Amino acid sequence: MMEIRQALPSDVETIAHYNIALCRETEGRELDPSTVTNGVRRFVTQPHRGRYFVAEIDGRVVGQAAHTFEWSDWRDGEIWWIQSVYVHPEFRGRGVFRALFEHIKKLGEADVDCCGIRLYMEQENKTARESYRHLGFSETGYVVFEHLWGQRARHIS
Repeated sequence: MMEIRQALPSDVETIAHYNIALCRETEGRELDPSTVTNGVRRFVTQPHRGRYFVAEIDGRVVGQAAHTFEWSDWRDGEIWWIQSVYVHPEFRGRGVFRALFEHIKKLGEADVDCCGIRLYMEQENKTARESYRHLGFSETGYVVFEHLWGQRARHIS
């Protein structure tokens, strides 16, 4: 039996570990564990930034997904961005991400300010692309650019 719940401070270490594994798998890069742990702790304990949700099976966290908020003045509503999606390899293909997504989607549909959900992914991640399409996502014409501030965007090699 799978349970989806909002992450607690006691989940921080597991989420940080999964985020490091996610970056290693999808980008082939290493994240600084203390930076990631601090970042996850701030995120989990400051819900105005967004929310982490975890999937638990038999008391073990086997997957995670987070969402953040973007205000869309064009739509007079919030777009929730899904990020930090990770499912432990032993539990892939068992509907863990689907359950996490459906939980977040249900919350978004019930929130009068939320007008939709978006996500971004590594361009070459064909498995993720197919999973997202299967859940009803469509690719947009948008391309993501970034401009990071040196030391603030630190500890990724």
